[in-house]
Formats: sequence, C-alpha cells, structure tokens
Amino acid sequence: MQNSSYNSFVETVYLSERRENAAFLSYLYNALLPDVVENGGRGELSFLGERAAIALTLPEPERIEERAADAITEVLCIGYKYRFLEKHLCVSLSRRERRLLAAALIAADYRGDAAYVRQKVHALRSYALDGVYVFRLGALREKWEKIVHYIPTGFASEDLKKFCTFLAEESRNKIYLKGRSVYGADFSLLRRSRLMGEEDAETEIVLSDAGFIYCLGDVEDSLGDFLQKYYAERAIFS
Repeated sequence: MQNSSYNSFVETVYLSERRENAAFLSYLYNALLPDVVENGGRGELSFLGERAAIALTLPEPERIEERAADAITEVLCIGYKYRFLEKHLCVSLSRRERRLLAAALIAADYRGDAAYVRQKVHALRSYALDGVYVFRLGALREKWEKIVHYIPTGFASEDLKKFCTFLAEESRNKIYLKGRSVYGADFSLLRRSRLMGEEDAETEIVLSDAGFIYCLGDVEDSLGDFLQKYYAERAIFS
C-alpha cells in the first residue's frame, strides 16, 4: 500500500477505449508498464460497462511521455488503419494476402502518418483513443480513403509481390529474424502485428518496412518461402 506522501506527489493518466477495442489498450498497457514501474509508478487495466481503461500512476509522467506518444501513435496508425483498410479495400486477394497488403500500405506511409498523429498526442495526458481517432484525425482518414481508391479491384498476387519488392528496395531498415521472432535494428522484439489482430512473423516483417532481413539460425520452410517470394534479394542467411 502506497503511503500518503507518495500519493501527494503522483499523477494518474487515463487512456480509454471502447470495450470492443480492449486489445489496443492491452497493447498499450504491456508496452508502457515496464517504463511506468521503472519510474516508480504502477498501472491498472480495468473494464466498466462498454469502456475499457488503463490508469498509469507515477511521480513524473513526463519521463515516459515519448514512449507513451510512440505507443499511442502505433495504435492509431497501425491498429485503426488496419481496420480502416480491412473495411474499405476491394481486392481479390486471399485473406493472408489482404493482410500483407494492409501491412505494406501501413508501412509505406507510417512515417508521415505518425508525424501527423504525434501533433495530436504530443503531451501525455488522459485520452479516449476512439475520440482522438474520430474527432482529431479526419484529415488522416481522408488521406487513407484516397489511397484505397488508388488500388484497383483487379490488384492481384503478382501486384502484391511487386509492391513489397519495391518497398524493400527503397528501404534501408535492418531487422533480424530468429525462429518466428522479429527484432529491430536495436535487437528489440517487434510485436506490432498484434495490433492487426494476431502476432505473426510475416506481417511483422512487412510492417517493419524491412530493407534487409538477417536470419539467425534455421528458418522454417513456410517462412523461407515467404522470404524467397517477397524478399529474395534482401534476406541474408547465417
């Protein structure tokens, strides 16, 4: 139990969402809790009616401000954008290929999308994430609508392959693959594909906007086929 002197010097930041989007809050909670605890704070995930919320209580919230803004931006630019694309894309691809196409579209514009969102969530304070999306990101949704309209209904598997190859050739990002785990250039574990409903290595690689993939150890056949198809000149095996 925290003492009264602790309580008088802490602040609590609340991040909330619709209950149906609780997975987004779980992602935020897992992403931010280590930093909160490291800075002498605590976190709590709760549900009330149709809403879910996390409460982050710590002495100096500004210490995690950058990490929190990054994580919130990931939810909006990956989680929300994926749902937008899933709803509006009209292409004749398999479910797996549609998911890869969505990941590629997210990766292609992530830097610009994130810069826009960061202007809206630059300070760490209480946010309703669905409210931010609906009321503050109208211009971004208009941009996404234009992108969807550029993609023809006849967009096929070969087009997806060409698009992914183009993105890889334009990128200098380095990632590492070990088993089915994907790591960034700083060897941090990448798990942003969770924001697209489930965690998987293929989606994670595309989301990372990988230019070079360093494979550490053996690669299972299905993942090897994926690398050969979409990253033939960019996968380096050890």
